[in-house]
Amino acid sequence: MTLVLRAAGMHRRGVGAGAIAKKKLAEAKYKERGTVLAEDQLAQMSKQLDMFKTNLEEFASKHKQEIRKNPQFRVQFQDMCATIGVDPLASGKGFWSEMLGVGDFYYELGVQIIEVCLALKHRNGGLITLEELHQQVLKGRGKFAQDVSQDDLIRAIKKLKILGSGFGIIPVGGTYLIQSVPAELNMDHTVVLQLAEKKGYVTVSEIRSSLKWEVERAKQVLEHLLKEGMAWLDAQAPEESQYWLPALFTELYSQEITPEEAKEAIP
Repeated sequence: MTLVLRAAGMHRRGVGAGAIAKKKLAEAKYKERGTVLAEDQLAQMSKQLDMFKTNLEEFASKHKQEIRKNPQFRVQFQDMCATIGVDPLASGKGFWSEMLGVGDFYYELGVQIIEVCLALKHRNGGLITLEELHQQVLKGRGKFAQDVSQDDLIRAIKKLKILGSGFGIIPVGGTYLIQSVPAELNMDHTVVLQLAEKKGYVTVSEIRSSLKWEVERAKQVLEHLLKEGMAWLDAQAPEESQYWLPALFTELYSQEITPEEAKEAIP
């Protein structure tokens, strides 16, 4: 009886080993089939991407004048490029630059942005709203120059950031502040700038009330902005000192850049 049970047990173990071997073989076949399918899909996607790039190049060639002259059309074209990982601004050389001249366009726009920011630095401490920058750039370009949108400015500024030149973009309310000086601004500074956006100034009491900060924290942030020239102190305000952000106080510098300021912008 014992021998029969042992033989049966050995038989069951043999069947189990065979089932495992079959299962492993099936898994290997499924894996191999999956790899083949993945490679086919990848080849298909690569072919579609190449076709899309070709069509995009033909589209660019056909509509190059409109891309160069129409800011809204240019934004849509940039978005189309982004969907397939093409960056027409990545290099000043190559197909896109030669075809559209966009490399030169954004390079020249970047130079204009630097000139405007340098000319107005003594007024705003190196912070300027995107709207004000847009107005000043348009004034400097003249009536017959290629039109420029705020989206163009943002793209050009992002390219300037790569150079480590101190340029940055700070979201404030429904707009942006452009930073053109290499000052260290953390989240505390950004929040205070956002708080001052409506009136153009802020006080320690307002910071404490809105942000629930201690006095020392509020003063530390404001003192840093003063030190960097990004804020002005009105110590004679009726109730308490007011810290004005000239970048947000547009009436202060909405006039055109003077010839003297233009000279200061020249390195």
